[in-house]
Amino acid sequence: MMKTGVIGLGAMGAGMAANLHKAGHLHRIWNRTAAKAEALAGETGVTVADSVADLAGECELIITCVSRDEDVIAVAEQIADGIQPGAVVVDTSTTSSATAQRAAEILAEKDARFLDCPVSGGVEGAKKGTLSMMAGGAESVLEQVRPVLSAMAANIVYIGDTGSGQACKAVNQIMCAGINEAVTEALAFGEDMGLNMDRVLDVVTKGAAGNWFLDHRGRTMLAGEFDVGFKVNLHHKDLRICLEMAAQNPRAQIPLTEMTVSHYEKLMAEGHGDEDISSLYRLKRHTG
Repeated sequence: MMKTGVIGLGAMGAGMAANLHKAGHLHRIWNRTAAKAEALAGETGVTVADSVADLAGECELIITCVSRDEDVIAVAEQIADGIQPGAVVVDTSTTSSATAQRAAEILAEKDARFLDCPVSGGVEGAKKGTLSMMAGGAESVLEQVRPVLSAMAANIVYIGDTGSGQACKAVNQIMCAGINEAVTEALAFGEDMGLNMDRVLDVVTKGAAGNWFLDHRGRTMLAGEFDVGFKVNLHHKDLRICLEMAAQNPRAQIPLTEMTVSHYEKLMAEGHGDEDISSLYRLKRHTG
């Protein structure tokens, strides 16, 4: 077993840490909001580290799950203050490829290894250990830690060099934006046509239009329920990263993403930024 620490215990990180604990790998935890770390410590018996650097000094594998690019760099710098040579850092956050490359450089100065391994599958996948993981970095390092990562993710795919994992996640996030636009628009159209939407879902989920988002969010959005799964403001952040990456490549054109960013900004302005992304349905449906 590798002594493994987890930094970042939000909705995704907490689920991943819990699965690492079940598999016997979890050694230390840390979170910026101490109450979340203390709650998980109470459930698992795992000790909360005094600082990021202290956790890094005690662990062979460090898994990070934070919100924004600047957080990833800040955490990498704090990890570098304590990390041991040969240790591995796996970042499951969603950032730009450039951020992943910079974090790798910071840790390489301490003879530590870095993998950018963003995940997909939502809070449900984090809790169940069924996430898909897209890995960038040295393939030999991925194989070294794959047995531990398998406690969190059911599908781990090596993509390529450092930053490739994040580029693949950008593909995923763009695709999620398109699916969200299509599903919410189609269901609003069905309602406008006066159809029995329960019956519509029964048939379309089993046909060529079936997809994860429709299965997991179709009935709740029709019911006007938008409890948090993947927050609008977080997907908006991810899509802004996609736009920045596309702007650096003259061949990359992502107009659908630009439209979704605009729609999300309208939702956020109306106070729906902390709702699930299926709340895009609010803009598509026609009431009254």
